Amino acid sequence: MSELIINSLPILLKGLVITLLLSIAAIVGSTLLGLLAAVLRTSRLPVAKQIAVFYTELFRGTPVLITLMFIYFGVAYFGYEINLFAAGILGLSIYQGAYIAEVFRAGIEAVPKGQWEVSWILGLSKRQTFVSVILPQTRGIVLPPLVGQYLSLIKDTSIVSMIGMSELMHQGQAIVDRIGQPVMIYSLVALLYFVVCFPLSRWVQHHQTRSQLS
Repeated sequence: MSELIINSLPILLKGLVITLLLSIAAIVGSTLLGLLAAVLRTSRLPVAKQIAVFYTELFRGTPVLITLMFIYFGVAYFGYEINLFAAGILGLSIYQGAYIAEVFRAGIEAVPKGQWEVSWILGLSKRQTFVSVILPQTRGIVLPPLVGQYLSLIKDTSIVSMIGMSELMHQGQAIVDRIGQPVMIYSLVALLYFVVCFPLSRWVQHHQTRSQLS
C-alpha cells in the first residue's frame, strides 16, 4: 500500500501542478470576463445589456462539459487548432465568467446610487466614478462569494480530463487504468483537491463570520 502511494504521488503531483496553472489562468480570465459582463449588464445601453444577459443566462443554463466540448471540437470543426491547455482555460473562463458576472452585478447594484450622484457633482466622469468610487466598495461586498466561485472553478478543472488534458483527475484515471486500486488512487486525488480548496474555504467562512459580527 505504501509503495503504491510512493509510486503514484509524483505522477499525481505533476497533474496537480497542471491543475493549479489551469485554475490560476482560468480565474484571471473568468474574473475579467465576469467583470466586463457585469458592467455591460448594469449599463444603460440596451444592446450591451441584452448581450450580457444572453451570455450569462446561456452559460449558467448549460453544463460546463458542453462548453469545453464545443470549444475544443468546435474550433477544429472550423479548420483551426487549439491545444488542450488553451481549450481548458477558454472553456472554464467563459463558463465561470457567467457566474462571476452575477456576483459582480449584485455587488455593483448593492452600492447606493447616491455614490454615483455625489461623484458626478464632484466632477468625476462615469469611468472615474466606477474605478475610483464604486469598484473599491464592490470589492468588499463580492470577495467572499467570488472566492467561493473560485473554489467551484478549481473543482471544475477535473472535468477537463474529459477532453484528454493531463491534469490531476486525468493522471489519477491513467494510474487506475494501468494498475487498478481505484479506491486508493481516487482517495489521493480527493486529498490533493482538499489540500488546495480547504484553506480557501476556511478563509471564506472566517471572512463571513467577521462580517456578521461587525
